[in-house]
Amino acid sequence: MKIKLADDYPSLLNGLKALQTDFNFEISESAEIELVCKQNKDHHGLTVSFDNGTGQIIYQKTNQFFRAFGLLLEKVQKGETTFSFDETAQFKTVGPMFDFSRNAVMKPNCFYEMIRILAMMGFDSAMLYMEDTYEVKGEPYFGYMRGRYTEEELKKLDDYAHQFGIELIPCIQTLAHLEEFLKWDAAYQYKDTRGALLLESEATYSLLEKMIHAASTPFRSKRIHIGMDEAEELGRGIFLNKNGYKPRFELMAVHLDRVLQITDQLGLEAVMWSDMFLKLASETGDRYSKTTEIPDHIIEQTPKQVQLMYWQYNSTDTDHYVKIIEQHKAFNKKPAFAGGMWIWNTFATNYQLSLQASEAALNACKQTGVDDVFVTLWGDDGIENNPYTALLGLQYYAEHAYAEKLDQDKLYDRVAFCTGIAAEKYLMFNKLDTPPGVAADNLEQTNPSKFLLWQDILLGVFDKHIEGLDMDSYFQSLAEEFQHSRNNKDKLDYIFDVPQKLSRVLALKAGIGVKLKEAYDNKDRKELKNIANVIIPEIINRVNDLRKAHRNQWLRMNKPFGWEVIDIRYGGLINRLDTASCRINDYLNEEINFIDELEQERLYYSPNIEHSTSLGWCSYYYRMASPNVFFHVLPIY
Repeated sequence: MKIKLADDYPSLLNGLKALQTDFNFEISESAEIELVCKQNKDHHGLTVSFDNGTGQIIYQKTNQFFRAFGLLLEKVQKGETTFSFDETAQFKTVGPMFDFSRNAVMKPNCFYEMIRILAMMGFDSAMLYMEDTYEVKGEPYFGYMRGRYTEEELKKLDDYAHQFGIELIPCIQTLAHLEEFLKWDAAYQYKDTRGALLLESEATYSLLEKMIHAASTPFRSKRIHIGMDEAEELGRGIFLNKNGYKPRFELMAVHLDRVLQITDQLGLEAVMWSDMFLKLASETGDRYSKTTEIPDHIIEQTPKQVQLMYWQYNSTDTDHYVKIIEQHKAFNKKPAFAGGMWIWNTFATNYQLSLQASEAALNACKQTGVDDVFVTLWGDDGIENNPYTALLGLQYYAEHAYAEKLDQDKLYDRVAFCTGIAAEKYLMFNKLDTPPGVAADNLEQTNPSKFLLWQDILLGVFDKHIEGLDMDSYFQSLAEEFQHSRNNKDKLDYIFDVPQKLSRVLALKAGIGVKLKEAYDNKDRKELKNIANVIIPEIINRVNDLRKAHRNQWLRMNKPFGWEVIDIRYGGLINRLDTASCRINDYLNEEINFIDELEQERLYYSPNIEHSTSLGWCSYYYRMASPNVFFHVLPIY
């Protein structure tokens, strides 16, 4: 489809040309469609009209033009010849936050592709969460071997996003969550605990000056997210040994003031996570509560120039969000909000929980007048998933951002146009974590796709959770469903390769530990022989297929650093399967009298799981793989 611009629009032209290949159109002087573009800074949204081959777009902000252009193109490509509509922006800022700190640092070319999708969705911003994955001059161990972005890479990403009106915002840590830098002996002078910086140390503030300068320099944005969440260890390690006890809030308030001196000097607008303030003010001191009253001394000691960002990912109660947002307003500055699409700690994006929690949160943001809204895509535990599986969730936020009430039909049409993948196919990811044993209306965190893959079949730490459930048929059917739904002509078809092959693995492996224990207890030598010499070798073959698909996906999306962690997990899984086969055959050949591991009673990993609507949750690979010591951690420093 050829489109002619009615006038010269240099600020829009580069972005339009970058979109041509992905969205099947061409900007041309000789075209069947003529497009008129008008910017109206008082418009607060966008207007699109089309009649007899002439289109018109009126927009306030550049990002709104690209959303409007996508909407027009979508309708024209469907064959609509006359239409007109308006959309009103519900927020001043809306965008995703990409986690580039948990091993997966997205390749610049892949991020360019993501930015093009975000542009057509209508986002005006994106946060890059980088704990130590950006270059800091004079600190060679900062992000060492972690795939850190260079200053030039970040500058090019910012340039690319800018042409679509998308503001890239650095999101760093200036207090805790710095384990991957502080683990080095070279960083010892900055270290309080495993992840927290040593406060009241001039070396620390010299480092922070370098960090904040390095993180902000490549970007046009004057906003910087300075983190400071989940700092419960603050002042409890080397600091405590050197200086004695000081209350956490006192330490944090003084530290925040020092950090803001740096951001003020650089002309930056600081944003920070708010959880430490609200949790310290709660009755328990460690969680959000609707009944929390913020003490005056906390309000008075919180600098007014920092914007607090409230984050929450799992509540489906609109009233809960409203009350917590109102608590934030006690600080006399409108908070930002960050929800989440649950792609972390699982192979399966949890749309069931994510969309319902997001619906409640976004409605609360609209009710309370929150202007700045983000959706986080965390990568905890060395992410096995990827942000592309969450594109339906990103579209969900985009549609909420341009309508008072979400239109699901429009959402589904938009995600199919913007990403080339139907909404129903994205929802299939959810099925990896909803096998038998998970209620249809489950809103609990559960990640069987992960723990049933990585758990050891001789030890079976999650086997008690799935006793009596037909996992084989479920995952075999799901593997076939993925296979039949795929279309290799779709540009993003490759993101379904891992789920398909994982389902094939779980069709044999998910329940094999239960069958093995049962056969051993019943002294069923025929079944034990079948498991050892037929089923386990086939599981190994399927795991190898999955590993190769996963490797191809990772190296297509991400820098190679961090893949070694997942590779080691697969290697461990394959070796343990081989050992299981060997142990069973040793028993069958009477080289051993019993198999110690199978003599053990199977217990629930999670207490009271039998009363849950899910199959349980585990945050860490090493706890799934074994109850034994992977690494020994005692002192927090």
